[in-house]
Amino acid sequence: MSLDILSLAHILRDAARAEALPRFRRLDDGMVQTKSEAIDLVTEADTATEQVIRERVEVALPEALFVGEESVAADPGLLPKLAEADLAVVVDPIDGTANYAAGLPLFATMAALVKGGETVAGIIYDPMGDDWFIAEKGSGAWLRRPDGEAIRLHVAEPLPLEQMVGMASVAYMPADKRPEILANTDKLRLLSNYRCAGHEYRTFVSGHGQFVSYNKLMPWDHLAGALMTQEAGGYVRRMDGSEYQPHHTGGGLLATVDEASWQMLRREVFTF
Repeated sequence: MSLDILSLAHILRDAARAEALPRFRRLDDGMVQTKSEAIDLVTEADTATEQVIRERVEVALPEALFVGEESVAADPGLLPKLAEADLAVVVDPIDGTANYAAGLPLFATMAALVKGGETVAGIIYDPMGDDWFIAEKGSGAWLRRPDGEAIRLHVAEPLPLEQMVGMASVAYMPADKRPEILANTDKLRLLSNYRCAGHEYRTFVSGHGQFVSYNKLMPWDHLAGALMTQEAGGYVRRMDGSEYQPHHTGGGLLATVDEASWQMLRREVFTF
C-alpha cells in the first residue's frame, strides 16, 4: 500500500476546495437532484468532488477497490464487493448534502481505508474549517491542520444519564419504535441532530458529548467515525452488541464514551 494517510487527506482537501467550495451557495435548480426521497439529495458538487478523488486514488493506489457514495448510486453492485476486497478506499464526497444544498456550512468530505475487511484509517475533512480529523488503527485520533499542527483527540468523561448530551439520527429509526425512543430521550440532558454524520463524529470524538447513534449504516458515513471513536478512547457497537464491520449496512450503531454508558443508553433510551 503506497498511499499514506496524510496524502489521502490532502487528496480530499484538494477535491473539496476545487469542486465543493466554489459551488457552495451557488447551486441552481439543475445542479440538485433527489435520490430516494426528499431528504436524500445529490448535487453536481457531490459527483464532481468524488470524481476528482477517484481519479487521484486510482493513480496512487490502483490495486484498491474504490467505493464512493455516488459510484454506488450509479452501480449498486459495487457495494457488496467491499466485503471481499483485500484493500478498499471508501469515500463520501460531501457528507451532509442536504445542509450543503441549503447553504448551511455544516458538511464534510470523508474517507476510510479498509484492509482485509478491517478499517485501518479514517479521515473527516471540514472544508469550511480547513482541517482534518484523522485516525489510524493503533495510533490515536488527531485533529490535523494544513500547517502541520496536530492535537490528540479524546472522548468526554462519562456522565449520569440525566446529564448526557448526544446526537442521534431520527429519520431512519424504526417507524414503529420512533415514538418510544423519542419519549425515552427525555431522560437525557440534550439530544441533537446535525444531518451530517461527519460533524457529529467530530463533535463526539473531540469530547463534546457522550454518544452518537444511527440506524442506517452506509460505510462511507460511519467507517471513519467508528474508528475515530475507538482511537479516541470510546466504545462503539451495533445495537445487538456485535462489532461494527465495513460490510454492515444495518443493525444500528451506538458510539459512547465507555462500555458502561453504552449499556445504559441501550437499556434506557435506544430500546428497539
